[in-house]
Formats: sequence, C-alpha cells, structure tokens
Amino acid sequence: MKYGLKKNERLHSQKLIKELFDKGSSFFLYPFKVMVLENDSDDSETIQVLFSVSKKKIKKAVHRNLIKRRMKEAYRLNKDILTAPQGINKSIALIYVSSEISTFEVIQNKICKILSKVEELSKSRKTDS
Repeated sequence: MKYGLKKNERLHSQKLIKELFDKGSSFFLYPFKVMVLENDSDDSETIQVLFSVSKKKIKKAVHRNLIKRRMKEAYRLNKDILTAPQGINKSIALIYVSSEISTFEVIQNKICKILSKVEELSKSRKTDS
C-alpha cells in the first residue's frame, strides 16, 4: 500500500465539489461533517477527498492549516480502509466543525471511524442495488 496523497486523490474540481454538496449524502461524527457522493464513471476508479476547516470557527490561518495537515496525515495513513470498486468514483468531503484545535490522535481516531462508516455505507448500497 502506497501512503502518498497525490493530486488526483484530492478533490479540487469546482464542478465535482458543487455536485458533492448538491447531491451527496452526509453524516456527522464530531468534530467532522462528512459528505459522500458515489459516481459511476468509466475514466477512473479513484477516491477523491476534500479537506475543509471553517474560517468562522478557527480564526487564525496558522491553526486552520495545522488542522488540515493533521487531517491529511490521518487520512493518508488510514486510506487503505476504503476500497474503490471498478467503475466507481467516490468523492468525500471532510469538514472540520469544532472551534477547538484537536490533537492528531483524536483526529486520526475519528477519521478511522469515518472511513469505516463510509465503507459500510458503500457496501450496504451495493447489496441494496
């Protein structure tokens, strides 16, 4: 398992971000709000992730960047929990909603739980289809 977080794994397309927020399903696991959207696509089988920290909640850019770095590192180390089936493009938004700065251990624990829940949801959708 490669532990990098390449550009094609990060969600940066404005079109896909808008579609994720319009059509995606969401759930809340404090301190994160998670949005997930699965698309059937022929071109790639990637899982793309968006990391966001509210400027309203965390005022200083230094602290917002610190939290985003911790989120990216926790995701990078635990992304093997998720699997992308052939022909499915999965978009995930991890939105940090707390006004306190969490430690890396707390963030990593929550992101592991989030990834497990996203995987369960995608498996339950496959069995329903």
